[in-house]
Amino acid sequence: MSNVILKNVTKIYDTKKVIDNVDLTVNDKEFVVLVGASGCGKSTLLRMIAGLEDITQGEIFIGDKKVNDVHPKDRDIAFVFQSYALYPHMTVRENIAFGLKMRKIDKAEIEKKVQEAAEILDLGEYLDRKPKQLSGGQRQRVALGRAIVRNPKVFLMDEPLSNLDAKLRVQMRSEIKKLHEKLQTTFIYVTHDQTEALTMGDRVVVLDKGVIQQAASPEEIYNNPANTFVAGFVGSPQMNFIDCKDFPYQTNENTVIGIRPEKMVCGGEIKFSVNIDITELLGSEKIAYFNIGDKKCSAKLPADFNIDKTLELSINPKDLYFFDKETGARI
Repeated sequence: MSNVILKNVTKIYDTKKVIDNVDLTVNDKEFVVLVGASGCGKSTLLRMIAGLEDITQGEIFIGDKKVNDVHPKDRDIAFVFQSYALYPHMTVRENIAFGLKMRKIDKAEIEKKVQEAAEILDLGEYLDRKPKQLSGGQRQRVALGRAIVRNPKVFLMDEPLSNLDAKLRVQMRSEIKKLHEKLQTTFIYVTHDQTEALTMGDRVVVLDKGVIQQAASPEEIYNNPANTFVAGFVGSPQMNFIDCKDFPYQTNENTVIGIRPEKMVCGGEIKFSVNIDITELLGSEKIAYFNIGDKKCSAKLPADFNIDKTLELSINPKDLYFFDKETGARI
């Protein structure tokens, strides 16, 4: 079994608590994505699982083994970093084989594992090239290959696609997802990109200030956010939040109303006009920006939707979310 269990895990730097009492179980063969803004603690959490950071309190288990005091090399994990961390003077073959060579694995076994990894990652024709002769996507595949040959219980990935351009990121997202399906191993993946999180994860864990805000399937995170932080973090453009006093729908005065931009003009019974500040054309759709009360809002519309200086909103009550104004919790 290669599940990962965190029990009451906390990390304190000086007097600052960067991970706050985290409980999380990652199931065997599950692909879990840790997502949140910069500084939320996601990379620190990953590094604690790897053993690269000490934990202040709590327990971490990999399989049925408590690993708090186990050296990183003995945790049976593979860590894929944001930087490719390839040796420039070595060939692709030598880079992939390096960790096995250090462990004094038999040469024939090393070559077998390198060939298997190269086949999985479509690197066969590049094995004798140096990293400088490869594209960014190919270099990232080499870094993955170096992890694959170790046959670890758990893959840990810290923003591995952030150095790639947009087109390559999309391509590598699908390649990493296919890799997970082939290897049938536990993956824990860190990103600040909510699109990566929603498209790659079996389960998404949203963090803010070292605290798990919600851990659920991508569909649940998007359709049933636990609070205003999750609702505002996931979705592009982000969910609109409107004070109840500025919205023509009767509700409690301590309530904030949320609605997704794509649900602002849906032929519903709640109708009112807004003045448009600016519109952006994004290929097949356009985004209109406006204020409701003192809140900046947006509507996602088809590209051919006719907009003048005003926009007639028509909202269905079933598309509304309600949050507590003080705590931000979903009502």
